[in-house]
Amino acid sequence: MTPTSWLVTGAGGQLGTDLQTVLAAERPGDPVTVFGRAQLDLTDEAQLRARVRDWLERARTTGARPVVVNAAAYTAVDAAEDDEATALLVNGAAPGWLAEELAGRGRLVHVSTDYVFAGTASTPYRVDDEPAPRTAYGRTKLAGERAIAAVDDDAVVVRTSWVHAAHGNNFVRTMLRLERERDTVSVVDDQTGSPTWAADLARGLIEAALTPATGLLHATNGGSTTWFGLARLVFQLAGADPERVRPTTTDAFPSRAVRPAYSVLDPAAWAAAGLTPLPPWAASVRACVDRLGALRD
Repeated sequence: MTPTSWLVTGAGGQLGTDLQTVLAAERPGDPVTVFGRAQLDLTDEAQLRARVRDWLERARTTGARPVVVNAAAYTAVDAAEDDEATALLVNGAAPGWLAEELAGRGRLVHVSTDYVFAGTASTPYRVDDEPAPRTAYGRTKLAGERAIAAVDDDAVVVRTSWVHAAHGNNFVRTMLRLERERDTVSVVDDQTGSPTWAADLARGLIEAALTPATGLLHATNGGSTTWFGLARLVFQLAGADPERVRPTTTDAFPSRAVRPAYSVLDPAAWAAAGLTPLPPWAASVRACVDRLGALRD
């Protein structure tokens, strides 16, 4: 294997944590540098450029190929409606700064989101479908995609959706907690998407990093469901009666930002790039819940 020097941003998040785990298991000889919020302020252009340049210089001295996986983002979807300026720095400007620093010197793998689309479709969104974000979060993530494209260098942008993990704050862990705390839980049944396990996504991003693929790709676990369908499966996997999960509508949970009614992403470009399809969503939810059980044990 060609030695690769990895830099993972967003190291303390769900995806960043699993990226470190997968790299340690699958690329044990590669140097890995991780930046969390304490090490890298994505709103500070001068700091970001300096940190990346220092890392690039260290990578150059080892002869390893430099790859940045940008798993950092401003993901507070509702808060972004009132703080779009900060979200735009983190989600829009910072990816462009990364791409500029890496131009001609390294590769960028950047994680984006289904929120760049309107969420009103009835068939899976293709990579060449026209973005039409309806939220500040979606607008700022689209700005990041475009900032990277403007540099036009060795970069791939991977959109994903409905990420969950065995750690951090996410829907699967919330449902497991509510199963213990409540007799019944009401969950929306009019939003459709593809639950994506961060561990699977991490493997996919690392594979994509090691290929020549550039431009836009979509990577989610296979198939789709609603939040209600996902919640019922989580209850079932926990040994609970899935009938305790009751269907409701988005209107029952007013929020600052509009949630997409349909977020399914077409994986055709991922397959065309020769990349391994991510497993079906239900199998990966089961694997995630199993890992949570092992962690508790």
